[in-house]
Amino acid sequence: MLLLQWASPVQPAPAESPQGGNAARVGGCSGVIQIACPFLFSMERVIVVTGASSGLGQSTANYLAQKGFKVFGSCRNPQKYPKPEHYSLLALDLNNPETIDSFRAAVLEAAGRVDAVVNNAGVGITGPIEELDAQALKDHFQTNLFGPTALLQAFLPDLRLTKGAIINITSIAGYMGLPFRGAYSASKGAFHLLSEALRMEVKSQGIRVMTVAPGDYATDIASRRYHEPVQADSPYREVYQHSLDTMNTHVDQGNDPEEIARAIAALLQSKNPGVHHRVGPFMQKLSVTLKRILPDTWYERLLMNHYKL
Repeated sequence: MLLLQWASPVQPAPAESPQGGNAARVGGCSGVIQIACPFLFSMERVIVVTGASSGLGQSTANYLAQKGFKVFGSCRNPQKYPKPEHYSLLALDLNNPETIDSFRAAVLEAAGRVDAVVNNAGVGITGPIEELDAQALKDHFQTNLFGPTALLQAFLPDLRLTKGAIINITSIAGYMGLPFRGAYSASKGAFHLLSEALRMEVKSQGIRVMTVAPGDYATDIASRRYHEPVQADSPYREVYQHSLDTMNTHVDQGNDPEEIARAIAALLQSKNPGVHHRVGPFMQKLSVTLKRILPDTWYERLLMNHYKL
């Protein structure tokens, strides 16, 4: 009986437990019971957080590490950033499939297991659909959809061993088509639906899949967003510029990104997490409910009034 207890995961403690760092860990192996579970190298639950050099990813990686998780973050060029105090930052470029394999190998070599993947890395894009650069559009979907999907494909065998979890970071913008953010809405909406399908496919294997859809948060996302230039002769010039100003104001006045980190920590420690979780300002979360209950043309009018169209 003792052997079975050590070979099985320990149930996690509540997110706010003062013992969260230890109580949330997974049972490890030592001595004679190493044979019973050879894939366990440590007592800590191992979490992968992509896009962890800044913004929501950095806040999440820091928060989870300080809660007792062993965190491996990723970004394209770790050498450009100060070494994180509480977690490891490894190289990963979602536009380069070879780096996915090397990133996974580095995590497994260091920790021997993966208990959860927080698929956070992503980029923004703005511009009138008519004027969007075709290559920029393809690159956007590679980073926001195709790359994260390839990452999941790489880690699913490892998550199957640990009965692990996947948290895909989508966006409240993915619930609706926003003017001059149509490509971003489309990529996040696609990731939202892909997550629903994946959840059903792997549920019987003990893998939990859920999404977290943030609203606006005070991060540096605007500096990393691709902006289609405002053309002087464009028929969209004035309304597009107004939309850009509105977006940037919303980000500058956004909530503390640690809200997202706390929500993710709670989901990782929940026995029965739901499917989709919206986190952000009340009015932004309400917009999703309004889209469900209002006639399409009424909801369209609300958005057009907001963006002065």
